Amino acid sequence: MSRSKKNHQSGNAAPRRSFIRNAALIASGITIVPRFVLGGKGFIPPSDTFYAAGIGVGGKGEVDMKGIGDCKNARVIALCDVDDKSAEKSVKRFPGATYYKDWRIMLDKEGKNLDGVSVTTPDHMHAHPALRAMSMGKHVYVQKPLTHNIYEARLLTRAAEKYKVVTQMGNQGGSGDDVRTVKEWVDAGMIGDVTRVHSWTNRPVWPQGLPTPKGKFDTPKELDWDLWIGCADFVDYNPAYHPFNWRGWWPYGTGALGDMACHILDPFFRILPVKYASDVECSASTIWSDFFVEADYPDSCPPSSIIHFTFPRTDGKGDIRLTWMDGGLRPERPLELLPDEEMGDVDGGLIMEGTKGKIITGMWGRKPRLLPSSRMKTETFPPETIPRIAKGVDGHYANWVDAAMTGYGKGVPSSPFNYSGPFTEAILLGNVALRAYQIKGGKGYPGRKKLLWDAENMKVTNFDEANQFVKRTYRKGWELVG
Repeated sequence: MSRSKKNHQSGNAAPRRSFIRNAALIASGITIVPRFVLGGKGFIPPSDTFYAAGIGVGGKGEVDMKGIGDCKNARVIALCDVDDKSAEKSVKRFPGATYYKDWRIMLDKEGKNLDGVSVTTPDHMHAHPALRAMSMGKHVYVQKPLTHNIYEARLLTRAAEKYKVVTQMGNQGGSGDDVRTVKEWVDAGMIGDVTRVHSWTNRPVWPQGLPTPKGKFDTPKELDWDLWIGCADFVDYNPAYHPFNWRGWWPYGTGALGDMACHILDPFFRILPVKYASDVECSASTIWSDFFVEADYPDSCPPSSIIHFTFPRTDGKGDIRLTWMDGGLRPERPLELLPDEEMGDVDGGLIMEGTKGKIITGMWGRKPRLLPSSRMKTETFPPETIPRIAKGVDGHYANWVDAAMTGYGKGVPSSPFNYSGPFTEAILLGNVALRAYQIKGGKGYPGRKKLLWDAENMKVTNFDEANQFVKRTYRKGWELVG
């Protein structure tokens, strides 16, 4: 890691590399510079290379950087991670890329060299680097869920339009063939008007429902803990949070719902005429301590939950009721499903109930079937009318790169922020309900009435204590405004 640390500390590697690279190209009669330099926003330059950087390149970030780096037109030239150990595989994969520990320094030093930036940090730190990159005119790819809270999702959605950059959320099922097939079935009226949807996941597969960690631990020398904490209230390093189990803690993650709903509910939002929920209610597993006293674990997501949403149809045909279950809970098997038939898949599933029938799928809309399954042999299915994405879910990265190279308003990404932003808002309303459910001493709540939601103003109108979870309080120096 010595070379990487030198690059990060000196800040000279990138400019020197760019000078040498460009000088050599000019000498050979070829000039390649970032496309935004050549013609401004939306301009398609003669360059055929998309210069990319990654913020958070360990774990899932390693997968994202490989996906982007494998695109034929992309070149990864900068990497950033607060943890040198987590970043090792990406640094090895892209030996020519300059490595940084602080994404702010990376964007300052590499900004003029970049076309796009990928963000794969813990959920609580998605919005800050994404917003900064967009304000610099960079196209952005941000892992799901798009943000940690509703306010941030609205902010990024507006920023993408303001700065006219090409955006993509990392819900790769949005580029899959199956979700397009299901849309063609629904649009053809094969199950009539959908009125009820059930969804579930096997997550969490990390600890939840725990007391806030205590104890003193030495911070690993390769980790910049202050940068990892970022916008959250500072706490001492604890291995309960890093490198993976942060998902189950409200200050940093969004629980099972935030982790999986952007995958499992994509067919619901992509296919049906819905945008924002009008109300939400939930119940969650309760943790009991000695003497049957309910434990107060405000920082930990619950081990399991059931969340009910009402979505007014945008076509004026009434409402669609959606139920989400996690932590091992699942809806009752449809009567049309035979006892030994698969219900969803290992990750979870989705059931759409319409006035003329039902559709069941797995995650990403995988393996869609009409119910009863005998209809799959007797029905006449509509032709493919929706363009497919090359390589399907595996083409999600190239879909973003290609759209960015084509230009804002011209390229068509699968999950741009004008889609994935409202989608994320609707999902995270469920977490507002869950966190309000955990409030001790709440007046008339927790969990004993619906929360009424004013989506335009991002406000719960009948339980003000819940509104503290619509937007977080940011640590001093990490404020996010817009």
